[in-house]
Amino acid sequence: MRVQIQKSAQILEFLKKKSVWLQHCQTTSSVCALDSKDAVQVAPCGHSLNSIPGPTSWPLVGSLIELVRKGGLTRQHDVLIEYHKKYGKIFKIKLGSFESVHIGAPCLLEALYRKESVYPQRLEIKPWKAYRDLRNEAYGLLIMEGKDWQRMRSAFQQKLMKPTEVAKLDAKINQVLADFVKRIGRVSHNGQIKDLYFELNKWSFETISLVLYDKRFGLLHQDVDEEAINFITAIKTMMSTFGMMMVTPVELHKTLNTKTWKDHTAAWDCIFSTAKLYIDRRLKRHVSKPKDDFLCDIFHHSNLSKKELYAATTELQIGGVETTANSMLWAIFNLSRNPCSQAKLLQEIQAVVPLHQSPSAEHIKRMPYLKACLKESMRLSPSVPFTSRTLDKETVLGDYSLPKGTVLMINSHALGYNEEYFENGKQFKPERWLQDRGSIHPFAYVPFGIGKRIRALWDREEDVHRPPAGGAGAAAGPVLGDQGV
Repeated sequence: MRVQIQKSAQILEFLKKKSVWLQHCQTTSSVCALDSKDAVQVAPCGHSLNSIPGPTSWPLVGSLIELVRKGGLTRQHDVLIEYHKKYGKIFKIKLGSFESVHIGAPCLLEALYRKESVYPQRLEIKPWKAYRDLRNEAYGLLIMEGKDWQRMRSAFQQKLMKPTEVAKLDAKINQVLADFVKRIGRVSHNGQIKDLYFELNKWSFETISLVLYDKRFGLLHQDVDEEAINFITAIKTMMSTFGMMMVTPVELHKTLNTKTWKDHTAAWDCIFSTAKLYIDRRLKRHVSKPKDDFLCDIFHHSNLSKKELYAATTELQIGGVETTANSMLWAIFNLSRNPCSQAKLLQEIQAVVPLHQSPSAEHIKRMPYLKACLKESMRLSPSVPFTSRTLDKETVLGDYSLPKGTVLMINSHALGYNEEYFENGKQFKPERWLQDRGSIHPFAYVPFGIGKRIRALWDREEDVHRPPAGGAGAAAGPVLGDQGV
């Protein structure tokens, strides 16, 4: 009897400890109930990747059929919002052979940001790597990883990140913009433009090409030469074909030599041959005074090979053309639907920029409402609905322990629309960035991603609303590079 009582006492003590352990590991109704400090502590009992909720995954196709039924890739931003409402702030989805975990909560992004390694990894773009390996070409900023990525990033950082360096491009940017305004006047009929997005793509392509290659392709002129048409067509073909090979094995396409693979390869051949031609001409033209040209200066004052310069330059162009045009299109759309904001912006521009004078970087510094309009537009309509990360180590986010190699999707569009983080979130209200800025969670607005591999464009804004490095009030240092680098 005495032995049984002793055993009962031991069992009771064990159950007490077990109860505490279970309470510590208990799934909360919201993953954000755990702050980043708590998330680290629950690592030993975090739920596995397989326990993350999400849409039904079928053999071979995963949830691809359901996504197609809901509108396909063109409506994926709406589908992601729907999934977050249904499954919570973190869910898992598989499209064909591509599996990813989607996160849509500021606390999870903050936890991820604090746990990032020195060399964070972005989503592996396998079709691009397959082409480079086939043609023995170098990797660029978008697909490089580790110390090589850091080396290339450092080479471009001084020229692409410093506001003083970017300001030197004013003349080139305004030169293209003047031609764009003239073209809009020519193609406008009774105040209507047949395809404004196509025209904006021409403008962004022409601007980026002039900056990178010191070459005008003439896309804004009435008569466009064949070379320019072939170049922009190749970029569009490459962009339209690599998506299919992201959800189906690229090695299968390569082995079977599918039409998708052949078109993708031919497009890259055209892109690289054209880029090499004009980069070589630019380097030769400024060989005696490389400091006079930003691309030559980068090449001569870094340890980049010429192949790496080719790769990085083409990827900067590809990463910038459609995203810039898309962001501008949405800014125009959002302003057109809000005449009061449009009138207020016009008033600011007229007050800052003298009549008959082109705008400059110095003028933009004195336009807080312009910046607020752009930020509000990108909150509602980011150029891409999500950015990516690939975990390079086992990581605990909220209630889940995610293994190394897990692909994370940061759903910036879903975050921006969430009423939990933005009052009247569906309204276009630039004033929120001027009046209520302190109440906005710094990780609720991430149109360019987070951390070191945030898009380069993000940091050009001097008073950018950055995620903090230390606490809610701490400012992070300059960072380069996800939809971009």
